Amino acid sequence: MSFSTLFEQHNWDQVKQSIYAKTGADVERALAKPERDLEDFKALISPAAMPYLEQMAVLSQQLTQKRFGKTLQLYIPLYLSNECQNICTYCGFSLDNPIPRTTLTDEQLLKEVEVIKSYGYNHVLLVTGEANKTVGVPYFKNALQLLRPHFSHISMEVQPLDQEEYEELIPLGLNTVLVYQETYHQEDYKKHHPKGKKSNFQYRLETPDRLGRAEIHKIGLGVLIGLEDWRTDSFFTALHLSYLERKYWKTKYSLSFPRLRPFSGGLPPKVEMNDRELVQLICAYRIFNEEVELSLSTRESHTFRNNAIKLGITSISAGSKTDPGGYASQEKALEQFEISDDRTPAEILSMIRSQGYEAVWKDWDAVLS
Repeated sequence: MSFSTLFEQHNWDQVKQSIYAKTGADVERALAKPERDLEDFKALISPAAMPYLEQMAVLSQQLTQKRFGKTLQLYIPLYLSNECQNICTYCGFSLDNPIPRTTLTDEQLLKEVEVIKSYGYNHVLLVTGEANKTVGVPYFKNALQLLRPHFSHISMEVQPLDQEEYEELIPLGLNTVLVYQETYHQEDYKKHHPKGKKSNFQYRLETPDRLGRAEIHKIGLGVLIGLEDWRTDSFFTALHLSYLERKYWKTKYSLSFPRLRPFSGGLPPKVEMNDRELVQLICAYRIFNEEVELSLSTRESHTFRNNAIKLGITSISAGSKTDPGGYASQEKALEQFEISDDRTPAEILSMIRSQGYEAVWKDWDAVLS
């Protein structure tokens, strides 16, 4: 059995209707319980929960500090390539977007590492477009071997791979894989991914199962907020998370909240999520699951991120560049999306400390596993 079996038992429209039918009494019941189930999560993300936002924020903060203390893990994305064989309506790297394509050489990669290490980072997230022929498993193997001496934790956000391919990369230093479904709405998924391997909804949906069987250290989940109704998409993310935690209990999990950001000629959001609704979602996930890591990227504004770290966030990026070679090179490639919070890592570190939190520059050490 894979998640697909469970997924097929849930109808999108029925789930959506169930969420929007929740009442204030359902929200109060969820907040009063010591443990919450998926029906409680529906209540916490429903419109009926908005009047309870302050109460949710207080509880979310308490639960986060109980489990994670007053710490924030810092990470930085390292874009290896903007080559891509997919057409995605919302992405700057889309195959039909006429931009110069570039893939980092070994020399360029090590120059990026030099800059990133100067910031203080010991945790890096590798990102590429989805170009199997030019940026495939052989390229990833080489990159991991180059990077492993410099970082204690290496994460990856690239095209979904087969289980055997993940099993080849893990011994080379791969610790975490982020794989976002983008949206769990199958019809809209097809509209946004008309060409390329990414158009295979089922293969992408079952990627976390392949990662779990490969016994990866951590899996990151999420959807691109703005493609479809965010409440319904978030329920399916929570459903996916619950399934994975039960089946692959040795693996850790994280969630991200990327809101659709513009790029050159990009897609406007179908559904707008305002800041209060994003706060609601962050708090709902934390109240639903005390163990999951919650991550917030530089897509969000500095004001929002300053306030959100107290709500349940455990991981944030800082100083991010979303173009290959963006840290060391003066020649900029097209970014995958626009950055909102452009503060330096040092400025983010100062902000974190000013709020009484401690910054953690890496995720874990293999020596401790």
